[in-house]
Amino acid sequence: MSRLILFNKPFGVLPKFTDKGTEGSARPTLSDYIDIRDVYPAGRLDLDSEGLMLLTDDGRLQARISDPKFKMPKSYLVQVEGEMSDAALASLRAGVKLKDGLTRPAEAERIADPQLWPRDPPVRFRKTVPDGWIRLTISEGRNRQVRRMTAAVGFPTLRLVRWAIGDWTVEGLEQGKWREIEV
Repeated sequence: MSRLILFNKPFGVLPKFTDKGTEGSARPTLSDYIDIRDVYPAGRLDLDSEGLMLLTDDGRLQARISDPKFKMPKSYLVQVEGEMSDAALASLRAGVKLKDGLTRPAEAERIADPQLWPRDPPVRFRKTVPDGWIRLTISEGRNRQVRRMTAAVGFPTLRLVRWAIGDWTVEGLEQGKWREIEV
């Protein structure tokens, strides 16, 4: 039976088990949170992003989760600078032209502040610049895609939380914690 680990990755944690960065670097990695042998990330989640990461010991499952050809949906809660306009949402839904080509159409909707766990460090608050939240679901996984998509429609990302991959969600999982499920 395959192992599948759902992990709520905090901001600033490298999405791998070792840090081969600069000498003396003390960046936190997955090994600071998960003490299970022979499981590997199914996809990545940038250092400056938070939320759901899946880890498994099954290479086929890992490929099914992370390979864009399987089009597994990934949902994000995205705090953006400004209140996202209807036109910007329509652009996200149609597909956005990025330097590496047109994205697939996404599901995009405005949402109320999701009242997530506090981020460390907190997102910089500015009295003169409002912010808003959207839920964005994509079915591909280009490098920093969500951030590039929101910027392309005029609303830079302030905070990015991956909420779900397929049917698996981070709901009920505290930041920095993990749980194993049967697959």
